[in-house]
Amino acid sequence: MCGIAGMILKEPLDHGRMGRRLALMNRLQAHRGPDGEGVFIDEPGRVGLAHVRLSIIDLDTGAQPMRLPDGTVIVYNGEIYNYLELRQELGAGSFSTTSDTEVILAAYRRWGADCVGRLRGMFAFAIWDPTEGRLFCARDRFGIKPFYFTETPEGFFFASEIKALVPFASEIATDMAGLKDYLAFQFTLGEKTLFSGISQLSPAHALSVRPGSAARVSRYWEVRYDLDWDHTKRWFCERARELFRDSVRVHLRSDVPVGSYLSGGLDSGIVAALARLEKPAGDFPAFHGKFSGPDYDESPHAKALAAHSGMTLFEREFRACDFMRDIGRVIYHLDHPVAGPGSFPQFLTSKLASEHLKVVLGGQGGDEVFGGYVRYLISYFEQCIKGAIEGTMKSGNFVVTYESIIPNLESLRAYKPLLSDFWAEGLFDSRDKRYFRLINRAGGLADEINWRILEPYSALETFRGIFWGENVPKTSYFDAMTHFDFKTLLPALLHVEDRMSMAHGLESRVPILDHPLVEFAATVPADSKFEGGELKHLLKTAFAGLLPASVMNRKDKMGFPVPLSQWMQGELREFVEDAFHGKNARHRPYLRPGFDIGGLIAGEGKFTRKVWGLLCLELWQQMFHDRSGDYRGMALEADAGQ
Repeated sequence: MCGIAGMILKEPLDHGRMGRRLALMNRLQAHRGPDGEGVFIDEPGRVGLAHVRLSIIDLDTGAQPMRLPDGTVIVYNGEIYNYLELRQELGAGSFSTTSDTEVILAAYRRWGADCVGRLRGMFAFAIWDPTEGRLFCARDRFGIKPFYFTETPEGFFFASEIKALVPFASEIATDMAGLKDYLAFQFTLGEKTLFSGISQLSPAHALSVRPGSAARVSRYWEVRYDLDWDHTKRWFCERARELFRDSVRVHLRSDVPVGSYLSGGLDSGIVAALARLEKPAGDFPAFHGKFSGPDYDESPHAKALAAHSGMTLFEREFRACDFMRDIGRVIYHLDHPVAGPGSFPQFLTSKLASEHLKVVLGGQGGDEVFGGYVRYLISYFEQCIKGAIEGTMKSGNFVVTYESIIPNLESLRAYKPLLSDFWAEGLFDSRDKRYFRLINRAGGLADEINWRILEPYSALETFRGIFWGENVPKTSYFDAMTHFDFKTLLPALLHVEDRMSMAHGLESRVPILDHPLVEFAATVPADSKFEGGELKHLLKTAFAGLLPASVMNRKDKMGFPVPLSQWMQGELREFVEDAFHGKNARHRPYLRPGFDIGGLIAGEGKFTRKVWGLLCLELWQQMFHDRSGDYRGMALEADAGQ
């Protein structure tokens, strides 16, 4: 796990100036690689690569940038879990290190750009190929590892984190289409970021760029929902167990100790329990962050999981004072706000884990791959009512019936305010409009946001293009919903997973996002994954007995809730109000004149995110936009040799 950066320029630059630029990029990402750093500059001075290293595999000889005798050089961030198998296929005797980095280089030499299809793992890398005269870059299938880039009059710049690009960007400004996405979903869609002119390489995409030319981007993988009607649910369960075990087995490959997050939920519980089965000897540490109060505390479930599998649980309680102290650091490491308040406890839980080891396993991806969000149940509940009224329940393509869904409606108990708002308008409308309404947060910001200044970009149309993807059967509502979340929400959550762990020099691995497992899950019909409207039905059936019954049968899915509204009514109120009372804060063009933060706090619901979304946006503006001169100064100092 590391940080990568670099540039490919239209005109040569002297090596001293290039070296100082690369050193600056490394310094801005130093938290990602506390164990070492290095740079590469080609002889003409048009290509520069930078790397900071967190040593996990091949601690002694895996330093980067790594170079082949023919001059091909790589900077790479991630883990290739099948590197041992690839090494044998490529000829083990030809390697001079035991690192997966050298395996990627050898795979590129053998298969060229097609090497990415052979890699099993999480990765973002850049390879300078002097023979082809190109920089070849790629990002893993799910977006576990980050890759950002910007194209300026000088050339092409890339980095693991946006903060390393900001000094070299053409401007430091807000991308208005990205802002519109953020206000709707709390993340951006596609290649957009919240920074104008800075893009992210999409998951499962590769990029090629030559000096003086524009980057060319192409997709190398897609998940296909080609449903398997030939096998039984029993077979699907057996296959799921087999693929899960194999994924956890290879995700445990490491030259340093490995532990696990343990939230108290199904996904991290399955991952941790399987890891413990793979490593039954000695201590196996697990880490849990908690809040006080029955609506926020999942620690009893985490303790039950740890005791059941014989793990040592480390837990820490988080308070409002922790939020005030650390929320600025959270936003700084995120680069821009994304994916909800779970980033705050994730930051502190990662810090807890980093005090004990370098590598943890997590359960990210289970909700999107196997159907774990309560909104899926809400959507099907509406469809059941519609089918029952119209008398089409028995004749249509229904995954669940109104009779079968009733026992699972207890999961909606805490969501009655959401149901009330969701059914206030548009009841029984088209499926895409209904799901968009269910996830769209922009409607609640009508009085706070000056929508007229945002460009006429339509988040709904972009949403529809993903929701009705050509790789998803039009008849499967469940697959359309999970596919949209897989393509959009999941990368946003992985953004949080990566930044919050790497802020503390910690590697977070996500075994559920192993492409053989994901490809299998996409072929399982919805009535097996979501039978009777039970969330993650297939996983619960497949792993019955692996976890305590109290966890397996939970109906109170929490998802790392944060008591923000409670804190904002008390200890945090002054902190939040002060954030919006600065000179610049009062004149953000996207806020309506007379914006009243006090009134917004007073009306905030228990689990609503309006104040959170606007607070993070303001703190981000203060940290990057209001300090744009500081970042410009960094680049000027590097160029001037200061």
